[in-house]
Amino acid sequence: MTNTASPIETLTERLAPPRSAPPVESWTPPFCGDIDMRICRDGSWRYLGSPIQRPALVRLFSSILRKDPERFVLVTPAECVGIIVEDAPFLAVELLVEGGGPQKILRFRTNVDEWVSADAEHPLRFETAEADGVKPYVLVRGGLWALVKRSVAIDLIALAEVQDRNDGRFFGVSSAGQFFPISPAPISPAGEIESSN
Repeated sequence: MTNTASPIETLTERLAPPRSAPPVESWTPPFCGDIDMRICRDGSWRYLGSPIQRPALVRLFSSILRKDPERFVLVTPAECVGIIVEDAPFLAVELLVEGGGPQKILRFRTNVDEWVSADAEHPLRFETAEADGVKPYVLVRGGLWALVKRSVAIDLIALAEVQDRNDGRFFGVSSAGQFFPISPAPISPAGEIESSN
């Protein structure tokens, strides 16, 4: 009898809803090829060109997502398949600021309802693109980043401050005692920091 189950059905059958994060980094199943699954720039997931409409299924797949050196994969103890990620696998859709001063903590909620605090283990990084301006990202886990949604990025940039470091003066944000530089702080001819307004 021929097995006609699609790769997505096979993966779904092998998984029970996770109670905690599966140990995907320790799983070493054989690579079974690429499947037609894509995580789009807007955070939506598509399979065979159609959006995956069920949030619970997206959360399930995101829990078994791993970044290998050559590709993004969905991995179970039995198999590993490659997928396409257009930008970042997650989208940070909400920002909470806990506390104040240098020890304040910036917490981000992703599009799959995971919360991550920006800290030494989950750094922020900022990329500059001509078309998009500054694009912030926060590390969620194991090489998987979340692009900070534009409306949330505006709130994040509003928290920026200037800080002197050994390698210069930078404009950036602080969280959990860490400073994450966005860019060198512009200096006016008089040596004063220029206003960003």
